[in-house]
Amino acid sequence: MRASGRAFRARLGANESGFGPSPQAIAAMQAAAPRAWMYGDSECFDLRMALAAHHQIAPENILVGEGIDGILGNLVRLLVAPGDAVVTSDGAYPTFNYHVAGFGGALHKVPYRDDHEDPAALLMRAEQVGAKLLYFCNPDNPMGSWHSARIVQRMIDAVPEGTLLALDEAYIDAAPDGTAPPLDPEDTRVIRLRTFSKLYGLAGLRIGYAIGTAPLIAMFDRIRNHFGVGRVAQAGALAALHDQAWLAKVQAELAAARQGLSEIAANNGLHALPSATNFVTMDCGHDGDYARRLVKELMSRDVFVRMPFVAPHDRCIRVSAGPPAELAVFAETLPQALRNI
Repeated sequence: MRASGRAFRARLGANESGFGPSPQAIAAMQAAAPRAWMYGDSECFDLRMALAAHHQIAPENILVGEGIDGILGNLVRLLVAPGDAVVTSDGAYPTFNYHVAGFGGALHKVPYRDDHEDPAALLMRAEQVGAKLLYFCNPDNPMGSWHSARIVQRMIDAVPEGTLLALDEAYIDAAPDGTAPPLDPEDTRVIRLRTFSKLYGLAGLRIGYAIGTAPLIAMFDRIRNHFGVGRVAQAGALAALHDQAWLAKVQAELAAARQGLSEIAANNGLHALPSATNFVTMDCGHDGDYARRLVKELMSRDVFVRMPFVAPHDRCIRVSAGPPAELAVFAETLPQALRNI
């Protein structure tokens, strides 16, 4: 931690997987490291083939990129001209907003409803403004909430003509069954975004992928950084995908960690919101200033957490689900921080 000159005792703020990547992925990256002097495969061929087999779709429907962030940037670049309308939820993932601003798009924001993104309101606003893009994250960051596959599919079916739904499913591996509708790569109304940064434990590699129609995926070849996904990253992601047993192990550890965080919150007078992600959002019961002071107090004790940045969500703090040792540090320091506010 550069600000204090000390290391974090518990790094629980960035929604990484403290449970780590698959040992098979580590071995694959070690094996690929001596060849890091070569650029990676510009088509990510092996990884795309494996993803296609995994999802039982054609490789032409898959784009591999520099994490969801990189793909979102290229998606906005591809579709949004200066002044074009783009719709998102107020308080949702801010990096998407930065891309829209950078390319001159006109951002229209819709409030959450009961700590959930509001599909009906998003669709209505997209229709009203003639949006080129509609961003929707399910499960949601920063609240950890989610909608069922039935509701998401109804949203896809209702996307206005001329609008593309960017369905961010970064946390789908942490969600209960019945959260993601079946993949339909021929549906021209939606592009779906997934990542190896969360439960696969490869956030430091910056590698994710999109699923969409073949013509849309092909359009990215005109603008993407063709060597943006490195050789070591491709090797690590491919091995991680093949080790589904490790993913299942992490999912079990995550469930236990979420339960532990809920108990820590309750023991300290906070309310843990239901979560379908790899973090737990905790309602502090006060305003944003109170939550900001709590984040600062925890940081002074070398515990890194974050918080939503838009009211009324900023009454909360957001704590990543980590391994038992880090949760023990959080359990130790949270009451100390609360007493000092």
